[in-house]
Amino acid sequence: MKRKLILPLLLLFGAFIIFAYTADDDPFTELIKKLEVYIEKYPQEKVHIHLDKPYYAIGDDIWFKAYVINAQTGKPSTISNAIYVELINEKDSVKKQIKLPLISGFTWGDFKLPDSFTEGNYRIRAYTQWMKNAGTEFFFDKTIKIGNSWANNVFTNTNYTYSKQNEAEKVDARVKFTDKEGTPYAQNEVTYEVQLNFRSLAKGKALTNEQGEVNISFLNTQPTLYKSGKIITTLTLPDKKKIIKEIPVKATSNTVDVQFFPESGNLVEDLPNKIGIKAVNASGLGEDVKGVIIDNDGQEVTQFSTQHLGIGNFVLNPQPGKTYTARVSYKDGSESSVNLPRVLQSGYIITTNTTTENVIVKIMLSTGLLGPGELKLVAQNNGNICFVSKASSQKQIITASIPKKDLPSGIIQLTLFSAQNTPVAERLVFVNNMTDRITTTVSTAKKTYGPKEKVSVDLQAAFADKPTQASFSISVTNTASVKPDEENESNIFTTLLLTSDLIGYIEKPNYYFLNDDPKTQQDLDNLMLTQGWRRILWKNIINNAAPNIRYEAEKSLKISGVITSYGGKPIPNAKVSLLSSSGGLFVIDTISDAQGRFNFDKLSFNDSTKFIVQGRTAKNKKSVEIVLDVVSGQVVTKNKNTGDIEVNVNEALSGYLKQSENYFNDLTKRGILERTILLKEVNIVEKKNKAKNSSNLNGAGNADAIISADQLQYCTTLSQCLQGRVAGLIIKNGVPYLLRNGNTPMSIVLDGMRMEAEFLDNINPVDIETIEVLKSVGNTAIYGSQGGGGILVITTKRGGGYSSASTFTPGIIPFTPKGYYTSREFYSPRYDVPDNKPDYRTTIYWSPNIITNESGKAEFNYFNSDEPGTYRVVIEGMDMLGNLAHTVYTYEVK
Repeated sequence: MKRKLILPLLLLFGAFIIFAYTADDDPFTELIKKLEVYIEKYPQEKVHIHLDKPYYAIGDDIWFKAYVINAQTGKPSTISNAIYVELINEKDSVKKQIKLPLISGFTWGDFKLPDSFTEGNYRIRAYTQWMKNAGTEFFFDKTIKIGNSWANNVFTNTNYTYSKQNEAEKVDARVKFTDKEGTPYAQNEVTYEVQLNFRSLAKGKALTNEQGEVNISFLNTQPTLYKSGKIITTLTLPDKKKIIKEIPVKATSNTVDVQFFPESGNLVEDLPNKIGIKAVNASGLGEDVKGVIIDNDGQEVTQFSTQHLGIGNFVLNPQPGKTYTARVSYKDGSESSVNLPRVLQSGYIITTNTTTENVIVKIMLSTGLLGPGELKLVAQNNGNICFVSKASSQKQIITASIPKKDLPSGIIQLTLFSAQNTPVAERLVFVNNMTDRITTTVSTAKKTYGPKEKVSVDLQAAFADKPTQASFSISVTNTASVKPDEENESNIFTTLLLTSDLIGYIEKPNYYFLNDDPKTQQDLDNLMLTQGWRRILWKNIINNAAPNIRYEAEKSLKISGVITSYGGKPIPNAKVSLLSSSGGLFVIDTISDAQGRFNFDKLSFNDSTKFIVQGRTAKNKKSVEIVLDVVSGQVVTKNKNTGDIEVNVNEALSGYLKQSENYFNDLTKRGILERTILLKEVNIVEKKNKAKNSSNLNGAGNADAIISADQLQYCTTLSQCLQGRVAGLIIKNGVPYLLRNGNTPMSIVLDGMRMEAEFLDNINPVDIETIEVLKSVGNTAIYGSQGGGGILVITTKRGGGYSSASTFTPGIIPFTPKGYYTSREFYSPRYDVPDNKPDYRTTIYWSPNIITNESGKAEFNYFNSDEPGTYRVVIEGMDMLGNLAHTVYTYEVK
C-alpha cells in the first residue's frame, strides 16, 4: 500500500495556490511535525484473520492465518512478536485462547471444536498486547455460527412477534423442539427462564403441543435498558433426561432507530448541507425508510429515502431561525418524528464527491467567516499525510480535485483548519484504488474434475506489473455444502482497509468491494457519512496528549519480576535461577539489578510449560519473596456484531450439518475421532480454609468449601483435582456440576473474571492459590442468575501477586506462563492409489503459508473429495511492503 504521498497540486476555482510550509516558525508546520512524531512514537497495529470457512460444526477444526500490519507503514508489523486469538461463546466467555508467535507479521493456528461445546453464535477475537492500548474497538472481532448435529439430539426453531403494552414491550416467542430427523418432541415438559442483560425477567413451565411447540411470553418494562438477552429452556425427554438450550433474544421490539448526520459535523445556515441517514432495527440490521423534512412552520422542505441497508443522504439548505423535523415512514406503515440537529448560524462544511478518477473536495464557509486569514486542508491516512494545502479565506467556496491514483486505498481523513490552526470541520472518504493491490492469477489444467481427482493450481502474483514475493493462505471448499455469502464475508480488504478503522458493526462489508461502480461508491460514501470514526484525534496532537501506554509490545517470551525481602524491600544482586524439566532439564541464572528486578528474556517455550523460579540473596540466603510480572488478561466485551447473530443456528446451517455429520460419523467408525467419555462420580466433604487475595463477592473465605494450593500439586488438570473432593460436586466431560442442579453447569470466576465452565481445564493447577466452592443459596445469591448452578471462585498465585505465604518452599515459586501454541498441520488425503473409503470433507484444502518465488510464482496441489459441486478456491496474501491480495477461483467437480 502506498504511504506518505504528497500531492503537488490542488485546484481552487481552476487555480488553487499551494503555499510551501517550510518556515520553522510556522505554527501549522509545527502541528504537522507533531503528528509525524506522534504517529512514529505511537504506531497502531491491525489484525486480519483468514478463516478456512465462514461457519462450522461441533467436531470441526477451525483453521486460520493471522496477518498483522503496522498501520503507519502499511507493512507487516514488527512491533509485536506475539498475538492472542480467542474463541468466545454467546455468554461473552472465553472458551479457548491460544498465543502464537508472530514472524514478520504472519502466523497461523487452529481450534478444535469438541463435542462438549454447544451450538451458537461464537466470536473469533484477535489482538496483540500493544493493541490493547488503543482499546478493544480495534481488535479483530468476527461472529461465526457453529452448529451441532453430530453431538446433538434436540433442535430448536424460534420465531418472535412483538407488540406494545403501554410503555412496555411484549415479546411472544414460539419455540419448536424436534430431533435431528425433524420429528417433534410432543407432550414434553419444558421449563424456561428469560434473561435480558443477565437479569431474570420471567420463569415458567409449559408442555409442548403435538408439533413440539411451546409459547413463551414476557414483558420488557425497561426497553431502553434491556434490549437483548436469551431464553434458557430445559426440555425433559421421555427417558427423563434434561436437555438445556439457550435461545438468543436479539430484540424485544420492531423499533427502528433513525439518526441524522450532517456532513462535516454541523448544520450551517444558508449553506447546502448534505445529511446522512442511518436507520437500524432492534436486531442491529439496517432497515430502509423514507420520509419528509418539515420546518417549524409545518412546511414540507424536502423528501428523503435510504438507498442501501438503511443508509442514505439528502441535501438541506437551512434558513435562519428555522428548526427542522423529519417525519419518518416505516415499512409497516407506521410513522415517527425525529428532530434534526440544531442549526448553527455560521460554520464550515467539507463536502466531497468521488468519481472513478478523482476525489472532488468543496469547502464552503459562512459569509461571517470570510477574512484575511488562511485555511488549511489536510488529508491523512492512518496518520500519514497524503495532502496539505493552504488557501485564503476570502472566498466562500473553494474546490479541489485530487486524483485517486495518488491516494492509498482505505479511509482518508480530511480536516479543515482555521487561521488559528484549530480543526473546524472533518470529512471521511474511502478510496478503493484498484491499482493499489497485488494482482493474483490462478489457473488449473482444466475447469472440470472428477471426485478424488488430483488438482494442481498455479498461482502468479504481481504488483505494478512486476512479479512479487508474498505469503498467501489458501482455502478450498465445496459450495454445495459450504455456501458463501459474498456480500457479508470478511476478507483481507474489508478488515485492513475498512472495518479496522471504524467503530461499531458494519453490515455486509464485502458488498463495498465486489464492484467499483457509481452506486457502490455512493453507498460507501454514505457509510463514511454515517459511521465514520477516526483513530487520529487532532485535539490530542494539538494538546500534546500522549495516549495512556499501559501495555508494552511483546517482543519475546520472558519471565521477569522482582526479588524483595519479606518486608517488601528490593534486594539488589540477588541470585535468581530459572529451572524447567519440560522437554528436557535446563537451568538459567541471572542477577537482580539495583531495584531487585530480574529478567529472563528471549525464551521460547510451548503452552503449559512448567517453570520454577528460585531466588537467593547475595549471601545465598533463601528468605526472599519473589513477585513475578504477569501479562494481564483481557476483559471480554459485549458482542458488537449484533446483526450477524443468528437465532436458529442449526436450521441456518442444516445443509452443512448434514454433510459434516456424515464426515464425523465416518471418522468415528475409523477410530480417528472420539466422543467424550464421562467420568465416575465420587463425593467427599472438604474442610474450610482461608482464601487469601480472593475476589469472592461474599468476602474471602466465605464459601461452602475451600481447596488450597497444596491439595492441587499432584494432578495435571483441575477436573482431576476437583473430582471427589467436595460433596455434591461432580465432573462431566470436564465441566463442573452440582448434583442438586442437574444439567446447569457451575460458573467460574477466575481472579474476578467470569469464565465459561468448559474453561476449567485450561487453568493450570500449579498456578492456583485457592478454589472456593459456593453451593448454598446464601453464598450464591450475591451473584444473581449467574450463580444458579453454583460458583467456583478461583484465585491464582498471580491474581494477588506471589508472596512468601503462597510458596511451598522459601525462595521458590512454581510458574506456568502462557507459552506459544503449537499449530497442527491440516491433513490433506492423497488418492494416488485408489481408495474406496468415503470422503465427506467440508474443507477440501487449507494451507496457511504458500510463498511465491522471485518470479511471483507458486504451485500447490490436493485431491478433491467424493462430493460433486462447485469448488471455491479463496486466496489471500500480503508481501513485505504491505500490498494486499484477495481473489476467488472456482472449478467444477462432477
